[in-house]
Amino acid sequence: MVSDRLPILYSFRRCPYAMRARLGLAISGQACELREVVLRNKPQALIDASPKATVPVLVLPDNTVIDESLDILLWALHRNDPENWLQPDSGSLNDMLALIADNDGPFKQQLDRYKYPNRFDLDDGVAHRDEGAQWLQELNQRLATTRWLFGDQRALADMAIAPFVRQYAHTDRDWFYAQPWEHLSAWLKRFLEDGLFTAIMEKYKPWEPGQGAPVFGLHA
Repeated sequence: MVSDRLPILYSFRRCPYAMRARLGLAISGQACELREVVLRNKPQALIDASPKATVPVLVLPDNTVIDESLDILLWALHRNDPENWLQPDSGSLNDMLALIADNDGPFKQQLDRYKYPNRFDLDDGVAHRDEGAQWLQELNQRLATTRWLFGDQRALADMAIAPFVRQYAHTDRDWFYAQPWEHLSAWLKRFLEDGLFTAIMEKYKPWEPGQGAPVFGLHA
C-alpha cells in the first residue's frame, strides 16, 4: 500500500487526456498513487472526487482536486520542469496554449466524429477526418524546419497535442501514413518511440476499492 501522502491519479491508459497528465507527472518526477479506471465501471471514489467522473483526476494530499488534463500537466511542470517544457525554443507559453486550445477545441471535435461516427448518428467519419486533416497539415508545415512544434526541443505543446494526433493516426493507420505530411509523421514517430512515452504507457491492473495501487512517476 502506498503512502496516503501521495497524490492520487485516476487514469485510463488509452485516454489521450490521461496520457497528457501522465507525461507531465512523469517528466516532473512527481510520484503519485495511480488508480487505473475501467470506464464502464467507474469507482465511486472517482465520482466523489470529481462529479463529472472523467479521467484524469488528480487528488492532492490536502484533498484539492485537479480534474482537467492540461491543469494537471501545468501543475506538475510548475513544480519541476527539468526539460523547460514551459519555455520553448521559439514562441511563448501563451503561443503554446493557443495551439493546444485549437487541438482541444476544433480538432478534438473532428477527431471524435471521425473515430466514433455512430455516437453522432453519422454514417461514417470521413468528412470529419478530412476537416481534421486540414489542421494536421498546418502542424506539418510548422514542423518543416524544426523537430518539434516550437523549436528543436520538445515542449508543452508537443506533449499536450501528440496523444490526440496518435489517436487520429491509429483510427486508420494506412490512410494516415499515406498522407503527404512527412514532417508530422516523423514528429509523431519521435514521440511514440521515446522512452518517456513508453514509460507512461505501462499497463496496470484496474484499481478496486480496498486494494493498494502502484506508485507512478518515479521513473522520470
